[in-house]
Amino acid sequence: MESQAQVKHIINVFKFSGACVLLLWSVHIVSLITDYRFASFGIYPRTLDGLKGIIFAPLVHSDLEHLFSNTFPFFVLTGVIYFFYKKVAIPSFIIIYILTGLVVWLFARPVYHIGASGVVYGLMSFILFSGIFRRNLKSIALALAVTVLYSGYFYGLVPLENGVSWESHLFGALVGVLVAFVFKSVIEEDEISPPGFEEEEKVHFLPRDTFDKTLRERELENLSDWSNQQEF
Repeated sequence: MESQAQVKHIINVFKFSGACVLLLWSVHIVSLITDYRFASFGIYPRTLDGLKGIIFAPLVHSDLEHLFSNTFPFFVLTGVIYFFYKKVAIPSFIIIYILTGLVVWLFARPVYHIGASGVVYGLMSFILFSGIFRRNLKSIALALAVTVLYSGYFYGLVPLENGVSWESHLFGALVGVLVAFVFKSVIEEDEISPPGFEEEEKVHFLPRDTFDKTLRERELENLSDWSNQQEF
């Protein structure tokens, strides 16, 4: 039964990640077929019309290169979060998606901001800082894997290239940190110690209560030990 549940969970992971990527590609295919550019559906900061971009901007990409650059990390990172952080996967994704767009609308440059890269940075940051906040073996291993695989993405946090919404990257990363902190206490099933498991006794160089004793108590204890030795 447990193996069947695991297989079902893996299938759901692929369904969720696949559906997200399929939506990105569907929007772009419609754009190519109709020759209609959806850039106006991006986030244009601090304008009423630009608010719609909070929902639609991550679905819009300028060209195939832009779309390809987001497709693989978007698929992988949504899959990792859905598989390893099942309890918080959906709320984390929604908060990162919406809040990143909102912060971009509030503080970014007055140009159209499009693309899923802000969400990608949010997901990446969530996994990285979950390892820092949770500090268990699984979360640390995932954080290290993300750091190794996507180390080059750190350059996207600063304005080095024209035409790139570095604000989306930066604000997405900051939102990911926030979401990781908010959900750090939500314990996943594989993070719970099995029944009967006991932590191995640690070796301590000093008695555990050494610093709880007053100086006078330690002097009396040492005097008592010395007296007992003199009796022998």
